[in-house]
Amino acid sequence: MRPGRSAVIVAAAILLVTACDRAKPLQPGPVPSERVVSPAPDSSSPPLADGDWPTYHKDNTRTGLPADFPAPRALSQAWKATLDGAVYGQPLVIGDTVYAATEHDTVYALAADSGKVRWSTHVGEPMPRSQLPCGNVNPLGITSTMVYDPDTRLVFALAETAGAHHTLFGLDAATGAVKVTRAAEAPKGTPVAHQQRSALTLYNGRVYIPYGGLYGDCGSYIGSVVGIPTTGTGAAISYAIPASREGGIWSPAGGIVHNGRLLFPVGNGESTGGSYDGSDSVIALDPDLHLKDSFAPGTWAQDNNRDLDLGSMTPVVVNGYVLIAGKRGVGYTLRPDRLGGIGGQVAQAETCEAYGGAAVDGDMAYLPCTDGTRAVQVDAAGHLAVRWHAAVAAAGSPTLGGGALWVIDYDGGVLYALDPGNGTVRQQLKIGTTPHFAAPTLAGGRAYVGTLDAVVAINPG
Repeated sequence: MRPGRSAVIVAAAILLVTACDRAKPLQPGPVPSERVVSPAPDSSSPPLADGDWPTYHKDNTRTGLPADFPAPRALSQAWKATLDGAVYGQPLVIGDTVYAATEHDTVYALAADSGKVRWSTHVGEPMPRSQLPCGNVNPLGITSTMVYDPDTRLVFALAETAGAHHTLFGLDAATGAVKVTRAAEAPKGTPVAHQQRSALTLYNGRVYIPYGGLYGDCGSYIGSVVGIPTTGTGAAISYAIPASREGGIWSPAGGIVHNGRLLFPVGNGESTGGSYDGSDSVIALDPDLHLKDSFAPGTWAQDNNRDLDLGSMTPVVVNGYVLIAGKRGVGYTLRPDRLGGIGGQVAQAETCEAYGGAAVDGDMAYLPCTDGTRAVQVDAAGHLAVRWHAAVAAAGSPTLGGGALWVIDYDGGVLYALDPGNGTVRQQLKIGTTPHFAAPTLAGGRAYVGTLDAVVAINPG
């Protein structure tokens, strides 16, 4: 499906280790040398507080629900920080600093109160669209949402750089100094055909990096997840979808962590009949990236044939059930301890074509639908029902805060605050065109949105 890339070459080759059913050595090409994080991180960079937003949709549940946020009364722009490229990833907020990365392969730290640049670090030159076999991001640099690690106090970003290299960088959150540099190529296929768009996940001392393909599904790519230790040392691990081609993991919301397992959505595969190839699915991996469980709809072959796969939306846990909805327009509920294999859903219902990340509050999920947000309720038996369809066709990935649902019309460049009870508009503000599937960050009493050339901060009023 669709996703990002990276690297800066500094000499040396390292051994990556892949874990499908067990760890196996990879054969990497030219890679940058390792840089190891200092054993004593800069103490001026703060650990996590309740109001921080260190990863996509705030935490590894991806519910997009902060504990405390002011109600929207009269939205206004607090500031706009113009950067050197498009901001596809959701901005992070740690303490009084906003972190954002651009397709020009630059990571920025901005003052949350003013937008002033505290530091910026350019990690390499991005891949121009002219050197890619297909795609719709130009140039292709840092596309996924970064993640902050409170233990090492590093901000991790996956960058694609010239030559189709993919590299994980760990930057000191206080200074921007690069402390970790690790090659992070997908274990199968050709590097130039892979895009890394799906949000990074931090769990158990590793950064997990999902891979998919470029827009257009061209070239030899195979969906995978790579895990790299946050210390910068030690072997990398990986899992690859057992498809002959495709099966990308590209949803901008990344994966979730539930009951000690990582759940990822998988896109369409090459197979359209005969043997099932592991695509069009939800997979559960253990922290060492062994496959433990999976689900695929009974329509997987037709989904693959018509590009109607599940991989466009990240699963979420709602009222004790895993909820997934993709391009077909059907939502499925699954038991988290037994995903069900092929056709093993608890229930299904018509929902919408959904891309990105949902927001969750109790038994209600708010889906990122192409024709406007829908509220989907999951009852105690796992049955799901659409409760409302939003009054505006904003297709971004929603977040919840201050008794409102925040969602972006990315083509129209408008941020909406909706009533979570019925989907009507409470407030709206023009913010400028944003990348597709953009999601607002809610932290420190403000909303933050990445646009095609900036980060915009919004006061709720």
